[in-house]
Amino acid sequence: MNGKAMIALFSGFAALLITAPLWAAEVQDQQAELAKKLNNPIASLVSVPIQNNWDFGIGPDNAMRYTVNVQPVIPFSIGKDWNLITRTIVPIIHAESPVQGGDDKTGLGDILQSFFFSPKQPTSGGWIWGVGPALLYPSGTDDLSADKWGAGPTAVVLKQENGFTYGMLANHVWSFAGSGPAYISSTFLQPFFSYTTKKYMTFGLNTESSYDWRDEQWTVPVNLMAAQLLKIGGMPLQFQLGGRVYAEKPSGGPDWGLRFAVTFMFPK
Repeated sequence: MNGKAMIALFSGFAALLITAPLWAAEVQDQQAELAKKLNNPIASLVSVPIQNNWDFGIGPDNAMRYTVNVQPVIPFSIGKDWNLITRTIVPIIHAESPVQGGDDKTGLGDILQSFFFSPKQPTSGGWIWGVGPALLYPSGTDDLSADKWGAGPTAVVLKQENGFTYGMLANHVWSFAGSGPAYISSTFLQPFFSYTTKKYMTFGLNTESSYDWRDEQWTVPVNLMAAQLLKIGGMPLQFQLGGRVYAEKPSGGPDWGLRFAVTFMFPK
């Protein structure tokens, strides 16, 4: 190997040593930003969470209910200052009969779709917020639908600082049409709190509380979860595992449950 070749080789090796830490830091910054966005329900990030839920102890026969929620989140830019974020929940349900000798039910549940209009920049105090309508579609099958069209307002507000995320998501849905016999007036409240470590692991606590105004009944599951952000084959994925107990429930409601979720992300 001549002198010029040696100089070229050492120059390339030196350039690699200089740029490798910068490249690694850039990758880490990207992953940190993804982990932060995943804790924000109205982040400008295309994602598809697939959430598997098991609830146990339902009815006198201690039945199990398994619900897969496919929840695509799609943001749209509206001009220079605003985003429109659509969040859709498509439930696929297998419900064992809560009484001995009854029929199990499997099929699609009613779809809930929310639209959030949100400023692209947080407020001067660091708060992120969004408001808009929520729509309920009577898409359920096999007696898993309320057979009602519904609509109402939805809103979210949150703050992110030093790895912490905390806030509240809420909606209220009234039925306005459909063949179902029961009128719907339901409030949903989801206060949430989480912390993300420097290794992109997130620990979270929330409740997914709903209040049925017709029956004057709360259902309050308290969820404790852990999640890890990884890259597999170049695609960022988050895996989440958690459990819940029901602080309040209707008569015959579940006692406890488990959750396993995978979130697929499609960063721009």
